[in-house]
Amino acid sequence: MQDAFEVDSEWVSISYQESIAFTEVYGFAGNQGAVNLEGILFRPRGVASKTLQIYMHPASTLQLLPVPREAVRRGAHVLCAGSRYARNDTAAILEKVLLDLGAYIRHAKSVWGYEHIVLVGWSGGGSLSLFYQAQAERPTITHTPAGDPVDIVGADLIPADAVIFQAAHISRARLLLDIIDPSVRDELNPDDRDPDLDIYNIKPPFDPAFIKRYREAQLARVRRITGWVKDTLEELRRRGGAEVERGFVTHRTLADPRFLDPALDPNDRPPGWCYLGNPETVNSGPVGLARFSTLRAWLSQWSIDDTQGDGVACASVIRAPLLFIENSADDAVPQPHCREVFDAAVSPDKRYELMEGATHYYKGQPELLAKATDLTRAWLSERGLAGR
Repeated sequence: MQDAFEVDSEWVSISYQESIAFTEVYGFAGNQGAVNLEGILFRPRGVASKTLQIYMHPASTLQLLPVPREAVRRGAHVLCAGSRYARNDTAAILEKVLLDLGAYIRHAKSVWGYEHIVLVGWSGGGSLSLFYQAQAERPTITHTPAGDPVDIVGADLIPADAVIFQAAHISRARLLLDIIDPSVRDELNPDDRDPDLDIYNIKPPFDPAFIKRYREAQLARVRRITGWVKDTLEELRRRGGAEVERGFVTHRTLADPRFLDPALDPNDRPPGWCYLGNPETVNSGPVGLARFSTLRAWLSQWSIDDTQGDGVACASVIRAPLLFIENSADDAVPQPHCREVFDAAVSPDKRYELMEGATHYYKGQPELLAKATDLTRAWLSERGLAGR
């Protein structure tokens, strides 16, 4: 293991013009005719580099997390980039996040002078990185799933030189489908539930017949919500008035049987626990996945039938080098996700690694964090992308 470097950090602000039909984010991030983005650029003191690693999540900021911080301490130049929806995914449109990421990459090359870009897609940034790379290599998108214009084809997105998919899920929509609580019968009343589908009332182990019925009910619930979303959007358009969007709540969205029954898609995660704490508490709490959403954001992020940011589909067109890292004790990402994306990848240069014992955040696991960082750096070095 190499010595750690002292780290210098710089607050970054990037702005670009955008014409919008209505204001969708509160504050100055995405209104007044411009998109205003904020990030943190980390550099190891005294170390030059031609390569920049970019970490971005659709709706979070990553500068406080262990993975990017360890990368820069070990010699990488790192940008933790926030989208216009940072820390609030209520209105997030994934297609617009691609434009935000594209603005960072263009700035990194034209202003900062980096020659190579590596997208490090950790957690929710994994499917985002694949989505971006797929559209940068082969742009196809002209509209969001809600039918609003978004010119990805004409955006001239700059492809990254490599993509790392680390402790990441297939898509936000697939993750929600895997964990949403199908026992909810009335979307306006979370207490109206089918007791025969309440995994917090039925103790594990769960038999295969129950799991089959459970998964079918999860898909049915997601599609019911999607149907209501589309009907509501159509009604608002039919009226032709000033109301063009609406927010809503989706109750009980963390009830994956895998978190309770360790025999289901087993890995090293402890049963009865998830990355947000007690799954039963999170299921009804305010920080659940997709808890608050607009109509358009639901179709872009959460609808399994409409999202365009599906990691499996995106991996099937990407030609850039791809590194996949699954954490064997991941308590956030369902076990099959990483392998499904890897199997779908068509890049002639792809590699899959399993980090034995690693949790989602590597909390209290400095040796595993260092091992994952060493793996990443060695892989990049083999491709001339380590930077130094």
